[in-house]
Amino acid sequence: MRTEDQVRDSAKIILGFDDNEKDVQQGTGQLTTFNQLGFKGVIDKPDGWYFPKDCDAVAIVLETKSENEDIEKQKWVKELYKNIDISSKKYNRVIGILYNGKDIRVFKYFNTHSNDSKIKIFELGDVAPTLQNKSYYLSLFVDDKIDKQKIYKITKDINDCLHTQFGIKNLYHRMIFTACALVAKRYGAMLYKDMDFSLIKNSILSTISKSIEKDKKQNLKLELLIEVYSEIRMNNETNQEALNNFIANIIEISNHIKSDNWNGEDVMGIFFNEFNRYKKKSESGQIFTPDHITSFMYRLINVNKDDRVLDATCGSGAFLVKAMCNMIKEVGGVKTNEADIIKKSQLYGIEFDREIFALACANMLIHKDGKTSLAQLDARTNEASEWIRSKNITKVLMNPPFERKYGCLKIVQNVLDSVPKGTECAFILPDKKLEKDMADKKYGNKLLKDHTLKTIIKLPENLFTGVGVTTSIFIFKSGEAQKDRNVIGYYIEEDGLETVKNRGRLDIKNRWQKKEDYWIKAIQNGVDDLYNTRQIIHPNEHLSYQMPEKPFEIYEEDFLKTMMNYELFKLGIDIKEFQENVLEKVLYCSQLSRIKNDVVICLKDEKK
Repeated sequence: MRTEDQVRDSAKIILGFDDNEKDVQQGTGQLTTFNQLGFKGVIDKPDGWYFPKDCDAVAIVLETKSENEDIEKQKWVKELYKNIDISSKKYNRVIGILYNGKDIRVFKYFNTHSNDSKIKIFELGDVAPTLQNKSYYLSLFVDDKIDKQKIYKITKDINDCLHTQFGIKNLYHRMIFTACALVAKRYGAMLYKDMDFSLIKNSILSTISKSIEKDKKQNLKLELLIEVYSEIRMNNETNQEALNNFIANIIEISNHIKSDNWNGEDVMGIFFNEFNRYKKKSESGQIFTPDHITSFMYRLINVNKDDRVLDATCGSGAFLVKAMCNMIKEVGGVKTNEADIIKKSQLYGIEFDREIFALACANMLIHKDGKTSLAQLDARTNEASEWIRSKNITKVLMNPPFERKYGCLKIVQNVLDSVPKGTECAFILPDKKLEKDMADKKYGNKLLKDHTLKTIIKLPENLFTGVGVTTSIFIFKSGEAQKDRNVIGYYIEEDGLETVKNRGRLDIKNRWQKKEDYWIKAIQNGVDDLYNTRQIIHPNEHLSYQMPEKPFEIYEEDFLKTMMNYELFKLGIDIKEFQENVLEKVLYCSQLSRIKNDVVICLKDEKK
């Protein structure tokens, strides 16, 4: 067990209170009084302090205990409260930390300048469970909410600008050019008003080259990003007004990306989903996953901060970025030490298409990850299998290309065969994909012989509008034969999203979160009381959710119509011509009038 002195010395290094920082008093010890730190007449001694010269900045005060002390005890909290109260005499914003070398409690004081003289200190529950660098605690006062509507608008403006004013016809080239500009801005490239096009392009290229230099030693494929970017051509490079608008939009999105307040849905997730809306289906057979479904699948198989997540057909990286954001939120935010570990060694993606792989690299670069966890491989091959086996994957989230010609089930099979036994894997596939291809020994019989299909969740039929395919999430457990195990099915008929003109399907009435919470609980508990869609599926009979057959109904009008058509047929009368003649007589040889909400048609020779 470490003593209090040892804990304090360790905290000093972790917090960075030993830095030589201008205009800041910081350090740890038991000899320095508040009076010596500028609080006149106060002889109390803090265990650690961070007091900027600027009193409008955030201050930090530290209270340490030995490892065998329980920091849940109220007397230690009161001691920290006293020091926060002292600090609040000069600073409107104070972070208080109670630490025993193992456990940590974090408190926040903010002077709202209200008339209430009682000090207001709140304990923060959603913080990193381990001690972090001071920058993390200073950022707890940052409140930079992401404005989704603004990101939607900026993305549309960028797409329209690149497409119509610059003449970049290829959607992926527009996306890559924009993503590379964001990478460059993230790594300090100078982009400013009235720059000419050649200077912009060279500045971006130079910055990207420098940013991936180290990582190229581990992942030579990163060079593809530079190659693809260099190949992008514009029809018009002289429209300065358009260039200025593009730069302004890049700077604005870049400012949003720097926000620490992701809430599991980062700016680039919104950005790529909005861009992908302009192309429903890629030439590689990919259908891009809506953001709310990536969030749902993450929760569905209980991905957490300790998992190592694989998407073997990662596209632009939607599942990986969603996992990154949620895992980082769980460890306390982007400023934590754990966040760097998650980025560098817990997210793995494979993408075969050269341009889309470049896009995924750019997406990861924007988030400043290790960049070495992406591979440009064919997910059907032994090479991909060996790569996956080397990563010790614990969860799989995927939306593979649907068509057989792209090897849909072969990809699924290869992934399931390559991850450790017992790995939970969630795939989005067409509803009847397993039933159609499992009947073919070449494609599917081995799948359930070696792995277990646990759950099928049929998704809303309008989820992928314009694609002509309905889908389900298929959850497998790898390495265990299906045998006689049944499959549990559910049907999410509605997700609450609505189609907005020129914007696609959006959750404009904020309905989805409540539905997501319900379905996660229902599926994980095996009970669907609200919608009553749960069903037991026997895998030797079906491998899809079975929609109930609509009852056969016949109405009197149907009977009369059939009789009338038969009588006309017997009389040799052409039904279509007869209908047209009757309609013309009724419409043009009648008088129309309205009685309340009804339209009344009277023939002219008819007595009223």
